Amino acid sequence: MSVDKAFREMIRNEIEVQLKPLRDVVSRLESGTADLDALRSVAERLAPLAQVVGPLFGANAPAAGKVGRRPVGRPAGRAAVSAPVAAAAGGKRRGRKPAAAEGGARECAIKGCGKPSRTKGYCAAHYQKLRMLEKTNRRPSEWADYANPNSVEDIKLPRGRAASKALAEAAQKNA
Repeated sequence: MSVDKAFREMIRNEIEVQLKPLRDVVSRLESGTADLDALRSVAERLAPLAQVVGPLFGANAPAAGKVGRRPVGRPAGRAAVSAPVAAAAGGKRRGRKPAAAEGGARECAIKGCGKPSRTKGYCAAHYQKLRMLEKTNRRPSEWADYANPNSVEDIKLPRGRAASKALAEAAQKNA
């Protein structure tokens, strides 16, 4: 029995040692929440005074009993602005808005595309194509950055085995 009792005591001591830092943190958190409760009660007691004195200094004081609370839902200004934009676009749009010129958005540099340009004078799809062409060292000289709208001829990229051949040829030219 004495071995069993000594073993239990040893385990109890080890658990106490492991839990001590956790108990310290919990006690500090409890004292911090007590300080927050004291601040909240002071703010609630000063709310009537703030309502009377606030307008004299141009401040809008929150209503009594609602100190520190946030209204439910979206702010009125933000909802009013974003709702018509989403409705006009036919749904939620992602990405940046097109760069606007004097008469509206500038068109893509690719002939016949007609989409608004976003980056370096190209629409989102053609800019991705430009990036891929740069990455594989196949960028045509006509595909210049910030080209004029409808001034660049589109190219059709090969797919499958033809694409592999084209990549191999481009690698040989650069090597």
